[in-house]
Amino acid sequence: MRKRQVHPSWECDAFDKVLSAPSEDLEFELRAAGPVPWADFFLNPRRLRGSDFLMRWSQGVWSEERIIQAVNESNEYFALAYGPSSVAPDDNPREFELYFERLERAGLGRLKRPDLLIFQKADQPIVDKKLSEVGGLKELPFTPEDEMEILLSRAILAVECENSLWRASQMPGFGSSLTPQKRLGGLPGLKKTAVVPTVIIKEEDRVPLLEWERRWNVDLHVWHVFYDMAFGLSFMQAEELIDSRRIEPTDQTFQAPGGATTRKVIYKFYYHYAYPVGTAVEEPKLVPAQITDNNGHILPYVRFEGGTLKLSREALGVLRAAKRRADGK
Repeated sequence: MRKRQVHPSWECDAFDKVLSAPSEDLEFELRAAGPVPWADFFLNPRRLRGSDFLMRWSQGVWSEERIIQAVNESNEYFALAYGPSSVAPDDNPREFELYFERLERAGLGRLKRPDLLIFQKADQPIVDKKLSEVGGLKELPFTPEDEMEILLSRAILAVECENSLWRASQMPGFGSSLTPQKRLGGLPGLKKTAVVPTVIIKEEDRVPLLEWERRWNVDLHVWHVFYDMAFGLSFMQAEELIDSRRIEPTDQTFQAPGGATTRKVIYKFYYHYAYPVGTAVEEPKLVPAQITDNNGHILPYVRFEGGTLKLSREALGVLRAAKRRADGK
């Protein structure tokens, strides 16, 4: 097993880290309209270059909500937002900033927790009681994990959420087979230019999440949500794919709201290695939205709204296997 080190970009503050987005995903622009007055928009207290960051943030919240909805409708399990993403204010820039400042003051800004925890439905009264004791869902990110051992001991699966603005089924390489690749030493893969659904894990998240999994002994998976479907991969299998060199690291440029860019290592796992998490039964709508800063400036953007995801048989199988493992602890 190769020695792992924390990536230098892990040292950025919580606000910039959580709103950083891949440069290749920051594509929103009005080509035919000429200069856009709000392209260099100022929001108190941080500067957001256009609407891309807000759109990416709201998309991430939407993907977590879809997973929670799908798990809760299974009638066997329920999901709980565990990281700060789903409970951070998303309609007021100042409140958003203050939220992450509070995380920093609590010494929790640089900690990494999975986005969601999944429990057996039968354990909901115990979970609800613990939530009430800490002050509700919004206070969960500010509660030290040592005070939540009862909650974590009941979790059967932890989920890190990722998302992409693609219809996976319409991506050019969807349905293609893996073939021997010279750059992989003859191991199966696809050309570097292939456009296919992938499950993404960031190196800066990989290290602390693996440590979290080992500490709390809760199986950890990443569920990557696309517009029309979602795929899942366990961190254990992801490690095997990396160690066997079937999946190579990729350098990608990320941009923070203030304009700063940094190079980060990510891993893109072909969907061929993943299991289907679910399919969209009802697709979301893209609706106009806007926020107004303290100076009265208006920033318009687009957000996902609604939609329904139905868990696959494979995902239910993963949850049942995780339940059996948790019962055997």
